[in-house]
Amino acid sequence: MSRELLLLVDALAREKNVSKDIVFSALEMALASATKKRIHDEADVRVVIDRNTGQYESFRRWQVVDEHEYVNEYLQVPLSEASKEDPEVEIGDFLEEPLEPIDFGRIGAQAAKQVILQKIRDAEREQIISDFLERKEHIVSGTIKRMERGNAIVESGKIEAVLPRDQMIPKENLRIGDRVKAYLLRIDRGARGPQLILSRTAPEFVIRLFDLEVPEIEDGLMELKACARDPGMRAKIAVKSNDPRVDPIGTCVGLRGSRVTAVRNEIGGENIDIVLWSADPAQFVIGALAPAEVSSIVVDEEKHAMDVVVDEDNLAIAIGRSGQNVRLASELTGWSINLMTQEESLKRNEAEFAKTRVVFMEKLDIDEELADVLIEEGFSSLEEIAYVPLAEMLEIEGLDEDIVNELRNRARNVLLTEAIATEEQLEDVAEDMLNLDGMDKDLAAKLAGQGIKTRDDLAELAVDELVEMTGMDDERAKQLILVARAHWFE
Repeated sequence: MSRELLLLVDALAREKNVSKDIVFSALEMALASATKKRIHDEADVRVVIDRNTGQYESFRRWQVVDEHEYVNEYLQVPLSEASKEDPEVEIGDFLEEPLEPIDFGRIGAQAAKQVILQKIRDAEREQIISDFLERKEHIVSGTIKRMERGNAIVESGKIEAVLPRDQMIPKENLRIGDRVKAYLLRIDRGARGPQLILSRTAPEFVIRLFDLEVPEIEDGLMELKACARDPGMRAKIAVKSNDPRVDPIGTCVGLRGSRVTAVRNEIGGENIDIVLWSADPAQFVIGALAPAEVSSIVVDEEKHAMDVVVDEDNLAIAIGRSGQNVRLASELTGWSINLMTQEESLKRNEAEFAKTRVVFMEKLDIDEELADVLIEEGFSSLEEIAYVPLAEMLEIEGLDEDIVNELRNRARNVLLTEAIATEEQLEDVAEDMLNLDGMDKDLAAKLAGQGIKTRDDLAELAVDELVEMTGMDDERAKQLILVARAHWFE
C-alpha cells in the first residue's frame, strides 16, 4: 500500500500540475474522512502520511475544555478527566489516541477519491489565479460563458470570473458569447475556492484602459493621478507629465482623438474630461471644474473644503446636469467644493464679517471700529489674535504696542477660560462617544452642553437635530450619526 500510495501521489502531482504536498494533504483529508465514517461523523480524526515511505498513522483527537464548556463527547474532553491522563495538560490542548489502520473498502476508496479530486481542483484553480496575479494583469479579457441571476460569468483562458450586475455599466446589454474587458476588483475566497470578481464601473478600469492605449504611461513619461466616474455618462481623469516635452492631455487624446475614442468605445461611449493634475489643490480644483470658468476660490484647509465663486453664466456649467460636474470634480480632487455666485459670495462674506465682529466685540470687549479694523487686516479668530507674531500686529495702522499686548492678553484669557469650561463639560461625556471617528473635544463639549453625553444619545438624534445643535453641514451630521449607530448592527 505504501509504495502504491507514493506512485499515486507522484502521478497525480504530474497530471494536475500541483505540488506533491498538496496531493499528500488531500490524501490525509480523504483518509481521515473515511476513518470518521467507521467511528462517528462528529469525531475528530487526524491522519499523517510519511512523505518518504508512504506509511501513515491515524489518530483520534479530543480538545480539552473547561467543565462549563463541555458539550460534545465526540470532540471534547473536560479538563478534570484529561488531567488524569496528562497532569500538565491545559485548556485548548488536544488529547490523541492512535487508531488501528483499517481497510477502507470500495465505499471508503470512492469517498477518498472525491475528496482528493476536489482538493486538487481547488489547488489547480489557486495555481492558475496565482500565475495570473504574478503577471500583474489588472484587466481581464474574456467571453461571457453564461448568465447567473443577472451576473455574467466571464471565461478567460482557464479562469472563470464573475462580473456582478451592479458592476456592469448602466443600460449595458451584455449577452452570452460577447467579448468583454473588465477590471479585476477583488478575489473572494469562499467555500467554493477563490473567485475573481470583475468591474466595469470602477474608476480604476478607465485608468487601466488608458495604460493600455498610452505607451508613454508605461514608459514613465506621464502618469494618471486620479479618476472619478459616473459610469456610462461621464468620467474625469487627472493626468501629470513627468517630462516637459510631453503634453499629457494631448498624449491621452491621441492623433485625431484615436486613443480617447478607443477607451470611450470600451466603456459604452462614456464622455471623458481630461484634466491637468496640479500639486496646488486650488489650481487642481479649477481645472477639474472645466469647462466652467472660476472667478475666485477660498481654501479651508481645516474642513478640507473650497468655496468656489463663478459668475452667473458659468454656474449651470460648473454644477452640470444633476450636479454631475461638481460631484465628479470633488471626487477627482478629494476636496469638498461649495459653488456660489459673486452675489452669494458677497452675502456670505458679509454674514461672516458680521458674525466675527460680534465675537471680537463681546469676547475682547472692544468697540465696533476696532473690531472692523482687525477683520479688514485678515484676523478671523481669537486664536490668530492671541498667537500671531507681535511684529505683524504692530504693522496695523493706529495700534501701538500697549493696545496690541492688551488685545493679545484678552484673547488668551478668553481661550483659556473656554478651554477650562470645555474640559469640565467633557468630564460627563462617555469614552465611547469621545472615541468616535469624526468627533473632537469642542464638538463633544458643545453636545454635552445640550445633554448629549453618550454614543447612544448621539445615535438617537435625527440629522436635522444635530445640524441645529452644532451648525455643522448635513453630510457631516449624517456620517457622525451613522458612525454612532454602527454598534447597533454589529
